[in-house]
Amino acid sequence: MAKFVFELNVSLDGYVDHLELGPPDPSLARHFLEHARDLTGMVHGRRMYEVMRYWDEDHPDWDAGDHEYAAIWRSQPKWVVSRSLKSVGPNATLVADDIEAVIRGLKAKLAGEIAIAGPDLARSLTDLGLIDEYRLYIRPVVLGRGKPFFAGSRPRLRLVASDLIVEDVIRLTYVPA
Repeated sequence: MAKFVFELNVSLDGYVDHLELGPPDPSLARHFLEHARDLTGMVHGRRMYEVMRYWDEDHPDWDAGDHEYAAIWRSQPKWVVSRSLKSVGPNATLVADDIEAVIRGLKAKLAGEIAIAGPDLARSLTDLGLIDEYRLYIRPVVLGRGKPFFAGSRPRLRLVASDLIVEDVIRLTYVPA
């Protein structure tokens, strides 16, 4: 059975706006690269998927780490939950109907960790009781506004780990209580 994990970079005040948070430093980027390599797949909401499509094509200013992450992104199976998209890119499957049944089916038939990307999607899956773990990568930035990590319901959680990932980033890991 797959384990669904919702994880994002989060400001000190709880927001997940990647443009405002800025790119991770090289050490944190390496952590995410190594983590992505071990995933069984990724389930994205539309907005997050559109942000991540950046990795579908090479860019001239990329370094070796960028190329490595892009290769991992492209090789991972992705499921994109959207009722507005008509198509998705390489190695991605559009999930537009019977979302709950498709996601429950993935959980039942696959093994390993599947990343859930996007706070709105995570809200829906939380409401269905499908998120197994929440990981907040707390970065030392205060945004004051934006999209919160918990975009809807506030699940009861239990802290299971706190880890210093790089010099100034702490990962808090919670499971449903």
